[in-house]
Formats: sequence, C-alpha cells, structure tokens
Amino acid sequence: MTSATRIIAGLGAGLAAGAVLAAWAPSLAGPVAAVAAPIGGLWLNGLQMTIVPLVLALLVRGIGTASDAAEAGGVAARAVALFAAILLASAVIGALLFPAMLALWPQPERAAAALRGGLAAAAAVPAIPPLGDWLRGIVPPNPVQAAAEAAMLPLVVFGIVFGFAVARLAPDHRAALTLLFDAIAEAMLVIVGWVLALAPAGVFALALATAAHTGLAAIGGLAHYVALYVLLLLIFTAGAYPLAVIGGRQPLGRFARAALPAQSIGFSTQSSLAALPAMLTAARDELKLGERGPAIVLPMAVTLMRATSPAANLAIVLYVAALVGMPVGPGALAAGVLVAAVISLASVGVPSQVTFFITTVPIALAMGVPVAPLALLIAVEVIPDLVRTTGNVAYDLAATTVAARAPPEA
Repeated sequence: MTSATRIIAGLGAGLAAGAVLAAWAPSLAGPVAAVAAPIGGLWLNGLQMTIVPLVLALLVRGIGTASDAAEAGGVAARAVALFAAILLASAVIGALLFPAMLALWPQPERAAAALRGGLAAAAAVPAIPPLGDWLRGIVPPNPVQAAAEAAMLPLVVFGIVFGFAVARLAPDHRAALTLLFDAIAEAMLVIVGWVLALAPAGVFALALATAAHTGLAAIGGLAHYVALYVLLLLIFTAGAYPLAVIGGRQPLGRFARAALPAQSIGFSTQSSLAALPAMLTAARDELKLGERGPAIVLPMAVTLMRATSPAANLAIVLYVAALVGMPVGPGALAAGVLVAAVISLASVGVPSQVTFFITTVPIALAMGVPVAPLALLIAVEVIPDLVRTTGNVAYDLAATTVAARAPPEA
C-alpha cells in the first residue's frame, strides 16, 4: 500500500468513525473529538516545525542550481528565463482565475461548515497589515526574527538574495556553504519522512474530529475542493499548447501527439522525472529539436520548473481562506503570488507527498491564512496530483520547444 493510499484510508476511516459517533452515539462524539483534535494538531505541528529550515535550505540550493545552469550557455540561460516567466504566469493565473471560479461555484455552506467544524484552529485568522507595513516587511531587517516568526515572504526574499550571494563566492567557500545547506535539507527531509509515516494517524484524528461534529457532510466539501482544483489545473495545462505552437513554432497536432506518451507515463507514476526519457525521445524524434538542446533544457525543466505548482498551491490556500471566511486583500494576494512563484524551487528533489506542505504552508503563512485545514486537504491530493504531473510534462516539453528552437550557442 502506497503512502497516498494509506493517507486516503486514514481519511476515510476517520470520516466514517466520526459519522458513526455523530449518528449513533452523539453523547460520545464531543469527548472523542476533544481527544482526537489535539492529536491531529500535534501531527500538524510536527510537519510545520520543518518548514522554515527546509524551505530556506532548498531555496539556496535551487537558486544555486539555476545560477549554474544560466552560466552554462545560451540555451540554458534562455531556459532559466523562460522557466521564471512560466512560474510567475502560473501564480498570476491562479490568483486571478481561482477566485472567479469560487465566485461562480461557491462552497456549499453545509459542507464548508462541516470542514470548519472539526478544525477549531482554523477559526483564528490573523489580521492582514496595511499595505505600507506589508511593503516595508518584504525585506526583513532581521532574518533570524523572520524565521522565528515564520514570516515566509521576508524569509523567501532573504533566501533568494542569500542564494545568489552564495553563487558569487569563491569555489571553495561556495562548495562549503552548498554542502551545509544540502545537509540541512537532507536532515529536515529525514524528519519529514518520520512525521509523514504518521500521516494516516494524523489525518484519521483530524477527520474523526471533523465528522464527529458534522457527520458525513464534510465529504461534500472535499468533493467541491477537488473538482475546482482539477478544473483549474486543466485550464492552466491547456496553455502549454499555445506556448509550443506560438513560441516553439510547432504544429498543434504534432506537439499533442509527441507529448501524449510522456504525459501517460507522468500520469501513471505521478512523476515528471520518470517521464524524462520519453520527453527526450519526443523532443528528438517527433518535435525535431535535435540532440543537444533538449539534453540541456529537459533535465533542467524537471529539476527547476513545476509549472502547475504556483497556480495549484495558491488555489489551495485561497480555498482555505474562503473556507474560513477570510477576505483576501490585494496585499495578501500579492504576497501569495510572489511566494507561490518562488517557493516551487523549494520542491526540488522532494517526494510528492512532502511537496504539498513545503509549497503550501509558506504561502498560507505569507498571506495570514490558517494552515490547519491543509492537513485534511493533503488526504485527497493524490487525485489532482495526477493532473498536476500531466500538466508539468506538457509545460516541460513546451518550454523545450521554445528554449531549444534557436541553434545552440557555444
């Protein structure tokens, strides 16, 4: 049984047990929920305690990788610039499109109340500072204080600046710092692995606390969330095809046929890395891009760019904000866009079940959105993750048609 299957099983068992208590033993539902909710909260805290050091370490490592790639030649430099543009566009599309989708298809009130009912921590919504204070806070006067307060946007800004500074150091100093941050990242991932081993129990406890208060109504909320999430991914993935046609000068039919085998592998494995050999073959044989360009761009793409992540991760946080009735102002939305676009670098080399928290919690913290509901949403992440990977493969190939189209430079 895979980790995702175990988490889904924990969710189902928790919802079922809570619904049984609510229906058949209502006098026990309250006391049981009072015990289950703190247990789920402990598990969630275990995940949160790794976020700050892990994101900082992975950001520094990711910036260094991008810097190395940009110095490797013209094709690589074009690819890095294109990746940055795609990731920023992804975040902007998520910020503009998902609120409109929620307005057209709002959360069912009973289902939303059900999800809120078992997550008491979600009731405490931090106040959003005025725009002037928010702008001044982007650059942290004290990075250590920003880390201690989990102020993710200033911390991400510091991580970017520090990463580029490390890339400019002498080789021996650069290697020493890179090794240090690699070790920090690996140690944090070990801790995350330990915590995720308890994910079925943590999700079970949170789902039990929710369903004990509301019965099975929470299932409707999760179904609504998955449907909107997948629809956003499908809309954004469709943008890869005009990119290949207009930017890469590929006929639409040829690109669609070339991408399909690699997308099938990505869909079945939930890994764009597993689809890399098929993408290399498609770029060379079907798209006629030659050997050298795709060999440079595609490995960088699967390492540095997860095109769907900014839109998807921002949508997840916006859904949570709507769930708890939190209005998202322009300042908070701008913070979410910036962090969502940059934080995707922090998922380099991270297993898919870990990426969810690493890339969504910083966005939620930057926007002042409660993180407690994320512990339930990860349980159904396996469904949209299939579409996520398919979209990532499409954008990897589309970006390659653009970056590798021109003759490679020496």
